[in-house]
Parts: sequence; structure tokens; C-alpha cells
Amino acid sequence: MSKSLNLMKTHVSNQKMWVVIGVSVVGIVVLAETLRRRRKEKMSARVDFGAFVQRFELLHFPQPPPPAARQPLSGLTFAISDIFDLKGYVTGFGSPDWVRTHEVAGKTAVVVTLLLKNGATCVGKTVMDELAFGITGENKHYGTPTNLLMPSHIPGGSSSGSAVAVATELVDFALGTDTVGGVRIPASFCGILGYRPSQGAVSTIGVLPNSQTLDTVGWFARNPSTLHRVGHVLLQLNVVEPRRSRRLVFADDLFQLSKVPKLNTVHVISKAIESLSGYQPPKHINFSQHIASNVPSLKGFCEESTNLEHGTSILKALSSVMVSLQRYEFKTNHEEWVKSVKPRLGPNASYHVFEAVNTTHDNLKILYKVRNEMRVALQSLLKDDGILVIPTIADPPLKLNTKKVYAAEFHDKAYVLSSITSMSGCCQVAIPLGKHNDHPVSISLIAYHGGDKFLLDTVLDMHASLQEQASIASNSVLLPDTNGSMDASELLKEKGNAAFKGRQWNKAANYYSEAIKLNGKNTTYFCNRAAAYLELGCFQQAEEDCSQAISLDKKNVKAYLRRGTAREALVCYKEALQDFKHALVLEPQNKVANVAEKRLRKLMG
Repeated sequence: MSKSLNLMKTHVSNQKMWVVIGVSVVGIVVLAETLRRRRKEKMSARVDFGAFVQRFELLHFPQPPPPAARQPLSGLTFAISDIFDLKGYVTGFGSPDWVRTHEVAGKTAVVVTLLLKNGATCVGKTVMDELAFGITGENKHYGTPTNLLMPSHIPGGSSSGSAVAVATELVDFALGTDTVGGVRIPASFCGILGYRPSQGAVSTIGVLPNSQTLDTVGWFARNPSTLHRVGHVLLQLNVVEPRRSRRLVFADDLFQLSKVPKLNTVHVISKAIESLSGYQPPKHINFSQHIASNVPSLKGFCEESTNLEHGTSILKALSSVMVSLQRYEFKTNHEEWVKSVKPRLGPNASYHVFEAVNTTHDNLKILYKVRNEMRVALQSLLKDDGILVIPTIADPPLKLNTKKVYAAEFHDKAYVLSSITSMSGCCQVAIPLGKHNDHPVSISLIAYHGGDKFLLDTVLDMHASLQEQASIASNSVLLPDTNGSMDASELLKEKGNAAFKGRQWNKAANYYSEAIKLNGKNTTYFCNRAAAYLELGCFQQAEEDCSQAISLDKKNVKAYLRRGTAREALVCYKEALQDFKHALVLEPQNKVANVAEKRLRKLMG
């Protein structure tokens, strides 16, 4: 009996042991499979740089039989942000909760169909900021695509995956959406071309809306030929236009916002057009002043003080109107879904969505009025031959997971620049110009609303010359630039000052002249060159420079003193006396002006 009991105990014990072993083996198998999948996912992410949400192949429509011409996009591959509808796929909008609560699309977006009809093959959907609400390109759920130029920094958004897919040569071109910079900013950070068309010029049917007044379908490419071909298809441009002369307008005040020296931007563009035909001499303006004079409805949005530099408070007001308009329209489109689903959002998207859904708008008409006035203001400035030149973005890419306080300043500056075309509806192209201090450099060209063909043709015309001059500029060193804050014109001024102190008057005047070519709105450059001209006995030139300096700054005492000296030498005693009197009004204790006034009174008897 005891033996049988022992056998039964042993049998039961063995059964338990086998169960434990079985469970352990299953656990090991499951763990191994999980690790294998994770390794595969990581490997896949490395292969596609985290750009894609889904990979597939959607073939182009059949080619027409010979002798018909090949389709214009034949042989090209493209990707689309996960905001475009594809029949049979759920459009993800950058959010797993959106996917979970929506059905598959019944139709394909019009723009995607257009591309397929014209010979291109779609190979996947790309990562984007959640609900297209952000400009960093980060996504809590699908990961942040890798910026190949600066892997530890953001790629820019909202269309981050599309930009990365193009930059890493995974596709020939890609579609994204641009509401407040969603194509222009990632193009800038990833070192590629990015195009935002005129508002309403490209169909948004089958594209999820963020803010329909501001939304546009944009595209990325590595070369101007592809950018141009895609543009002709999406904009359906069949008209052959006569070649027009082009008039570049530099927004000098906006380049003051950028940390990139003008040697790498303004100077590059100015040199590039010297070798091209059909370009008028460039013009330089204070863009903020133009907007202040021509968009009166903005005055009510201006703050008394602003953290932004160089008097751009009017553009800060413009960007705040843009953000208000975006929030209002997002709330109209998606408030019900947000409140019912309560989606899990990353910190950046969560902030924007919360602000949008909980903001009340008292006077909506004024927001749309500002938008209409902006379009008129840009039209009056550019007409049908003008191209506004601005930096695409002021700051280099943020590091990944940057603290909120630094990110806020980054957003403010970015919105100031992006609001110009978002609020006017004009077309804009971002063009890479190499690097400065290992950061990508990008400038933007803006043409009038409806001037898309004109702008795309301009890019095609200028691009090779721009890249040549950018290469020259990146290899040029004027003086050691220790803190990275001094631009090319300031370096030339310092060289002029050094030559002046060394009594090399001609050399000093030449350096100041070069500085003026880069920045013709700096009072000091004219005033300093006048001092050099006085030493050389070139009194008429000195008088002209001082007059220019005074036109830029009516309180510049040195300019009045030097013009008075020049006029006295030219025996224009009455005018000279007026200059010294003016200097004394500004500085009553100025000894030079005091002595000169007494001397001239004696001379005039």
C-alpha cells in the first residue's frame, strides 16, 4: 500500500514538473519570438530611417501604347503622409486612436490618383505629427523619423516621414501637407526642396483637414527637375507662358532673425543671379514695415513688447492670428471626436489640441479679414514679376526631446516666418544652400498667389547657379567667427575698421563698400565709409554717404558731423552750419559741433 502511494506521489510530482517545464518552454519561445520581432522592427526602422507607417506598392496606371509619349512621372516612386486617403486603407492621421475609431477609406485622394495616372508608383504611407498638429516631426506612437543630416535632432514636421523618405533616397518624391510650415520646415531641416503651392491650387479632396483655410498639399524632391515635373502634374499646368523678367526682393529685417551669416544666404543669391539673364537688380526692403502699412487689421493684435528681435512685433501679431485661425478650424473639424475618444497624445500634440478645443473665439471675422489683407499686401509688393526672398526658418533644428521652454521660442520664430505664405495664400519654395556650422541652411522664394508656374520655373532656372555659389560661400573664410553671431557684412565692417586704424583709407572704403553690398540698410557702414572718404578728400562721396546714413537714422550724430565737415570743405557753409546745429540739438554738449558752429558763423560774417 505504501509503495503504491509513493508511486502515485511520484507520478503526480512528475506531472507537475512537466507542466512547469512546458510553461517555461512556451515562455522562452514567446520571449524569443518577441525579441525576434523587436529586432526585425529595429532593423526595419534602420532600413527606412523610421520614415514609414506602412510599406506597400501601389502601381501606376498602364502606360499608353506607342507612339504616345511616356507619362511625365514614369519610373518615379513616391510616398504619402498618413493623412491622404487610399481606397481600402484606414487613414491614420498620425494617431493609433484615429485608426481604431475610423473605417477604411472608400476612395483614393484626388492628388494620389493624379500621380498614379501620370506614371508614378506609391510605395507607402509616412509618419507625421499627430493630427498634423506640430512642426517638430516627433510622434509618440510611431517614433520620430531620423534626420540623416543631424540624427540627434528633429526632422521638422508635420510631414516628417515624407521629408526623410526623400532625403534618404527611399523615394524620388513625397507628398505632405503644409498648414503652418508642415512641408517647408522639414524640407529646410532635411536639406531638400519643399514646395507649398498657392492656396486652393492643388485639390485637398481625400485629405484629412487640420485647418482648411490654411491647409495645402505640398511635395518634396531632391532635385528641381522632379519638383517641377510633380508640380506640373498636381497643378495641371499645360499653359506655355512667355518668359518674364524676375525681380528679387530681399526682406532684410527677416534675415536679421536668422543665425546664418548673410554670406551664406543673401550674398549667395545675389551672386547666383549675376550670371543669369532676365533678372532685375535685387531690391531690399523692411518687410515688417510693408505689412504694418498694408495690413491695418493687424494693429489690434500687436503686443507692446515681444521677445522677438529687430522690430518684428507686427509679424508676431500675424503669426498669432494664424495660430488662432488654425485652432478655430481644427476645433470645428474635430472637437466632437477629441472629446468623445479622448485620444492618447504626445506632449506637443496634446498641448496644441487642448488649446484648440478649449479656446473661444469672439471675433472670427477679423481673422479672415487679416488673411484677405495679407494677400492684397503681397500682391501689391510682388505683382506678377516679384519674388520675395526670406530665410525658410530662423533657428537650426532642435535636439530631440528639447525642454518646453526652448521649444516655445523655437515655435515663435518659426511661426513668424511661416505665417507669411500661410496667411497670404502665396506659393513658396524652400531651397537648401548647404550648411553653416554643421547645420542645414535653407532660403525660401515666395511668389504671388497663382504664380506657381512662374516660381517653379524660377527654381529650375536658378538652382544650379545657387548651389555653385553656396559651395563657394561655404568654403570662404573672411575672419574667425568665434561666437557664430557675426554675419558677413559685420566681418567686412570690422576689416574696414582695422584698415582705417592702420590709415589705409582706400582699403577701408573698399571693405565698407562690400559690407554695403550685403546690407544696404546699415547706417554705420555708410557713416564709416564717409569717414574714409573724408580722409581721402572725396568730399562729395562723403556727403552722399552721410545723407544716406541720415535717411536710415535721423538721430545719427556722427552722420551730421561728417556731412557738415564735407559740406564745409565743399564751401557749402550754410548747409554745413545746419548740420552742426542739428548735431547740437541731438547732443548739446558735443564739442566738435560747438567749435564748428562758431567757426562757420565767423566765416559767414
